[in-house]
Parts: sequence; structure tokens; C-alpha cells
Amino acid sequence: MKLLLEAIEKSRTEGLPALVLLAEQEKLMGSLPKDRSGLQNQVQAILKNQASKVLSDSMELFVAGDLLVCVFQLPQKKGLNREDRIRLAASRIGEWQKSRSLPRLAVAADLMQAREFRALCEGFIISSYDFRKYKSEKKPEKNGNGETILLSSGEAMKRNAAALEEAEAICRQINLCRDLVNEPGSALDPEDFSQYARRAAKEFGLTIKVRDEKKLRSEGFLGLWTVGKGSDRPPRMVTLGYAGGKSKKGAPHLVMVGKGITFDTGGISIKPSQGMWEMKCDMAGAATVLSALCAIATLKLPIKVSAVLCLAENRPGNAAVLPGDIFTAKNGKTIMVDNTDAEGRLVLTDGLAEAGELGATHIIDLATLTGAIVRAIGPSMAGMFSNDAGFIQTMFKAADNAGEKFCNLPLEEEYREYLDDPVADMKNVGKQEAGAITAALFLQEFVPAKTAWSHWDIAGTAFTTAPWKYYKPGGTGWGVKTLVEVARQLSGTEGKP
Repeated sequence: MKLLLEAIEKSRTEGLPALVLLAEQEKLMGSLPKDRSGLQNQVQAILKNQASKVLSDSMELFVAGDLLVCVFQLPQKKGLNREDRIRLAASRIGEWQKSRSLPRLAVAADLMQAREFRALCEGFIISSYDFRKYKSEKKPEKNGNGETILLSSGEAMKRNAAALEEAEAICRQINLCRDLVNEPGSALDPEDFSQYARRAAKEFGLTIKVRDEKKLRSEGFLGLWTVGKGSDRPPRMVTLGYAGGKSKKGAPHLVMVGKGITFDTGGISIKPSQGMWEMKCDMAGAATVLSALCAIATLKLPIKVSAVLCLAENRPGNAAVLPGDIFTAKNGKTIMVDNTDAEGRLVLTDGLAEAGELGATHIIDLATLTGAIVRAIGPSMAGMFSNDAGFIQTMFKAADNAGEKFCNLPLEEEYREYLDDPVADMKNVGKQEAGAITAALFLQEFVPAKTAWSHWDIAGTAFTTAPWKYYKPGGTGWGVKTLVEVARQLSGTEGKP
């Protein structure tokens, strides 16, 4: 889908197949173009009729000469903020455009605020994504290349042009993240992923360092090495950097660490076969932080940001780690591997150590880490854990701007004893209860001292097997927008063009 911006004062509807008006109850969110102002009474009659029915997702249309006029009520879906309901409306407009085989349509958006207009753009771009790489028929969806003209007021053209450009930059990375997550495990191993990162580094002017299995072992990054040694497709740690901030002492340095298990069989503690195919998404954390870093570089945010990708394949090979094995983590703590299917936290120990060596002031790790988080809070939000109250407020503000939801969960110290082991310093799993919390407590043991840190458990939000809001089944790219907003908050550029 191609989005175009046009001033409503200069727009004409001759030759335009359709005009879409968004409304909330009886209030329009855009104006009728001057050459169609005579339709005002008909539109108001529709709004009064729909408002009286209190319909949550209503649409009505009529023909005015050669123009199809469609009035959409803004969805009133519970639990979504206003901007997210606008994204949902955009997705439904896009689907309606396809169903009508309309090559072009215009959406009146001149009465929208800045955040609302940006959300409208994001909704169109994210919902138009379609992963068809492995379809035998390579034809795009009907009208997949349609144009949508966004009608803006002349005085807001500069602001909205910047919002559209930013939405396209961020959503491009969201959709590239989804491409990575949707790839089959055999098509994207740690080396393939590292090569993708190399190409991204070249395109966006990022620094990059790739450690292979030999470097990981010799430098003491044994979490990745331990998890990945059972596969004949060895692990990699990829560190990328964007130097957008000032180098003065005390300036923020955000390091994003992503779990990148390119396929998770569970290792020797093998998973049940039912639903195991979904474990191709276990590298979503790494895909998300890479995509967010590329978006931050595109936007030229004035902050230093790094991304650490912890890439491994968890397979029960001849050399695989065994339950009961013990290794020494980078920070010197010994870990007994009680369950080889709790491998994500093992590879993240190395990512957290690398963040410390990079001099991070703020660390966010992302991981499809536990099924416990989905059982606790469901699939519509991510679990957030943090050691810093101020950082929590920053992240919640960023998440609200991005339209992504979190549940803040405690690092309950009473449960730390669940990780005690009689032989090693600690083991990698606790009791069955409080699984997401004990996983976060495990990670906290490897956070560099005096560093603001947060762990995001995205097991429920990173991948969906059914349509969700404005996402198609598959990878969602969830978290990219919030990470960009966190970088913006830390850089002090919130609200600036």
C-alpha cells in the first residue's frame, strides 16, 4: 500500500473512486472536500443514525454521482487507547479498499491531532503486511498495491509529512522484523541472522562485531556456547552500535539485548511436538532489537544506542548440554542447567555481560522467555520487570505513545531461593509457580551494577496464530515502536520533529 499526502483545501474528487470519512459517534474526524460539501446533510444523517444505534464497528456508504462515499465509525473496542483504535480503523479501511478492488481512495484526516494522524499512517502500513515468500502463487493480494491519499489541512502539512515519513521508517522495520520471525527455523540459523545484521549495519551506518563459537568460548561467553553446542549450526553473538548521542560523560547509552534462539526444540528436555513449529519465533527478541536500532538510526535520534543479538539454535545433538551440567557465566557465577528448555535466560547472561562491557547506562532485554507470562497476563501485553522506578515511568510513557501494553510485575525477592542449587551457585529454573518472576530474578543476577535495567517477556505479544487487532497471523514486530520511543525519551527529544 502506498500512502500519499494532499492538502484538503486543494484536493478535488474528480476521478477518485472513493472518499472515506472517519467519525466518532456524531463527530467527524475529517472534512468533506469543498467540491463535495453539498453532501454534508447526508453524512450528518448517517452519523445520527449510527450514533443512535451505539454501534461499535459500523460503516455506511452511499454513491454520490461517480464517487463512493464511506463513513466509518471509529471502533470502540475495549482496552485500546484512542490512537490504537485509529490504527484498527485504518486496517479496516484497507481491507474494505481491497474488498472493493479500489486502486485509489482518499481519507479525510484534516481534523486529526498529530498523534492521531501518525497512528492512522501506522495502522495502514502495519495491517497491509503480508508474508507470501513461501506461497506457490506469488501474485500479491488483490489491490495490494493500492494508493491511499491522506487529506490534511494546509497548515498541518509540514507536521503530517514528518509524521508520515517517521511512520514509514518505523513500520518498515516492524515489517522487516516480522519477515525474520516468520522465516522457518531451517531457513534462518545463527549465521544467516548474523549475515542479515551485517547487511543492516552497512545500510544504516552501524558498527558491528560478530563473535563465532570459538570467540564466545575463549572470551567466556559460555551461556551462548552451552546452549548452541548441540547444533551443527553454531551460535553467534552480534553487537551493533549507533553513535547518535553526545560522547560527554554521563550521557545515556541504551543497550538493547535480544534473545535469538533461531529454533527451540527444548534440547534434551525436548518440547511436545504439538505446536512446536511456533518455536521459529523464539528469535523475536533479537529481531526486535535489531529492527528498533535500524529505526533509531534512520530517525537520527541524538542518543547512543547499541543492540546485542544472542543467537543460537537449541537442538538435542550429540554434543548438547545435558540436564545437570554446570558452566561458569561471564560474571563468574556457576549455573546448573536443570532444564535445557530454559535456555533463553542462559544466552541472555552473555548479552547482559556484553551490555556492561559496552558501558550501558540503561539496558532493556527482550525475550520470548516463558509460557508462564502468557498464563499470567494473556497474549495482549508483555511482562515488564525493572530495577529502577524512574526507568519504569519512562517505559510506560513510551509504551502509551506507541500503543503497546505492558504489565509491570515485581522482582519478588522471596522467590529468589527457588533458584538455589546445592552444587552450583544457582540453577536455571525454579518451582512451577511464579515462573516468569523467577526467570526475571535469574536475569537480574547478571545485570551490571548501578545500571537501570528492564526485562520484557514478550512471549505472548511477539507472535500470533490468529488475526489480532491490525496484525495478521505470524510475527508482529511488537516492541519496535516502544523501543524507539524509549530512545526518544532518554534523548530528551520527545515531541520534537
